[in-house]
Amino acid sequence: MTYDVPQLLQMSNSDLDSLFSSSPAGDIPDGPAKGTAIIASGTKFSPEIAEFVSLFVWQGKTFDSQKGVLRNRILPIGLNAIIAKVYKGASWLDQKECVVLDYSETSMVAHWIRDEIRMIAPGFYLGRVYWASKPLIHFCLQFGAAAGS
Repeated sequence: MTYDVPQLLQMSNSDLDSLFSSSPAGDIPDGPAKGTAIIASGTKFSPEIAEFVSLFVWQGKTFDSQKGVLRNRILPIGLNAIIAKVYKGASWLDQKECVVLDYSETSMVAHWIRDEIRMIAPGFYLGRVYWASKPLIHFCLQFGAAAGS
């Protein structure tokens, strides 16, 4: 099945976790990705919250697969900040391989955050955010043509 952002926003947390668990890790991505925060998933508020976050807080991530790092694009001006190490490792959800976005050694602001992503379609990744080992929210990343660029 092919997924898009509006579908993901309407899925429940457990459905998103199932999709994440059934998806392959995929390659470590490279380049800019448009990000969508999936907060209050499966509710009528999810699309509005995602739009607000995109406009004022977080627009996405830019990966450098050669260096194994990424930078988040934040604030309305798209500031490249909040660096993470990027590598493949076992998911905290199901212990299967995923792409880990690890802030523990690279960010004073987000050192307690760990993101995990898996590819749900070419150029399209579903992510899970953990705060101090506890699941917090989901997000998705769209690269290249999938990002509308």
